[in-house]
Amino acid sequence: MDLFKGWFDPCPFNPEPILDGLSLAWPNKTYVNPPYSNPLPWVEKAIEESKKGKQIALLLKLDCSTKWYKLLHEANAHLLLFNERVKFNGKAPPFPNALFILNNDRV
Repeated sequence: MDLFKGWFDPCPFNPEPILDGLSLAWPNKTYVNPPYSNPLPWVEKAIEESKKGKQIALLLKLDCSTKWYKLLHEANAHLLLFNERVKFNGKAPPFPNALFILNNDRV
């Protein structure tokens, strides 16, 4: 994840919301790790921002049965898979993650 150092994070992990990342305009390089419980609004916002020529990376639970996965597929997102579970504070979630990259190079 060091690759995304310096990228804007509209959804930083924090028990108290410090900003409303869904209502802000995102800069050119944005990295999003949305809540697993409701990624859909973040995916919709990411697609909207990518249509403006911005590079957006989303770290999401890998679940191809969801509406948000279908939206990313239709938006021609690049899908990058990990060969092991991504760990947060030394712990891995009980599901795989994937990195979705949105940019306009495939439009």
